[in-house]
Amino acid sequence: MLYLVPTPIGNLQDITLRSLEILRSVDLILAEDTRTSSVLLRHYSIDKPLTPYHQHNEHQVLTHLVNQLMSGKRMALITDAGTPGISDPAYLLVREALKVGVAIETLPGATAFVPALVNSGIPTNRFCFEGFLPVKKGRQTLLRQLAEESRTMIFYESPHRLEKTLLEFQGVFGADRKCSVSRELSKLHEETIRGTLVEVHLYFQQKGVKGEIVIVLAGKE
Repeated sequence: MLYLVPTPIGNLQDITLRSLEILRSVDLILAEDTRTSSVLLRHYSIDKPLTPYHQHNEHQVLTHLVNQLMSGKRMALITDAGTPGISDPAYLLVREALKVGVAIETLPGATAFVPALVNSGIPTNRFCFEGFLPVKKGRQTLLRQLAEESRTMIFYESPHRLEKTLLEFQGVFGADRKCSVSRELSKLHEETIRGTLVEVHLYFQQKGVKGEIVIVLAGKE
């Protein structure tokens, strides 16, 4: 059995009782960053073997992990924050495990884009999740395609690229397009800024940016 277990995106209390039960019961926990995950596990007095599983080693350790699953090991996959597979590693392991008949169980839980979308004030009935845009290759092609998107769009972005991305969005979607930028969701300095692209860009240009970022952008009318 392979369990995909969401972890808090900030506040350590945002984890389900069932998630804690699974983490206490498995033979092995696969963690994107064992140092980060150790903080959560220590907080809940969970003492289980940890092994790294991230985008830089997932191809190398894939066969070994699948063989362990086939031999009867029960594993939980967690990431630094949020739900595995949402802009974080999981897909390759899930695909290969399913090929050999390993059961997969995905627990519901935290993911950053849902609260950012719901509190944005932008329509939530139809939306598309784009995650992190390509940094270079393919970026402009994708943005040109999204220029005609009528659904609400959701992006993840790093703090040091936010200003540049918002300026780029103005050129593609228009300076008056409505958007919402949430940062540090569920943490002490949580903040959501709403307005047009030019207004939100000006705010962060003057203030500076820290923390994890979710951009919610209105679709084309």
